[in-house]
Amino acid sequence: MDDKNSEKMLQSRLDKLGEALDDTRATSQKDAEDMIRAQGSGQAMNLAFRVLSELVAAVVVGAFIGWNIDKWLGTTPIGLIVFLTFGTAAGFWNLYRMVAVPQGKGRPK
Repeated sequence: MDDKNSEKMLQSRLDKLGEALDDTRATSQKDAEDMIRAQGSGQAMNLAFRVLSELVAAVVVGAFIGWNIDKWLGTTPIGLIVFLTFGTAAGFWNLYRMVAVPQGKGRPK
């Protein structure tokens, strides 16, 4: 009778331990999925800030060069307009190079 009682107690303890392990596994798996999701959104934010800074920097540099050329040559808005256009085109070209998938041998798999 004592053996059956101790076996039941042991089985009960093992069942509780198994439930606790299952809960811990589920929680740690959920935490891992949340971490992966957060890293993905962090990478997206990084790309968004990089895209924004590339475009803004190219436009600002083009406008600055055009403004200084206008000041140096004494022309009014033509240098600013031309170099602002060049800066905008350069900004979009940088964005295209950033997001374009490489073709050929070095293509990631």
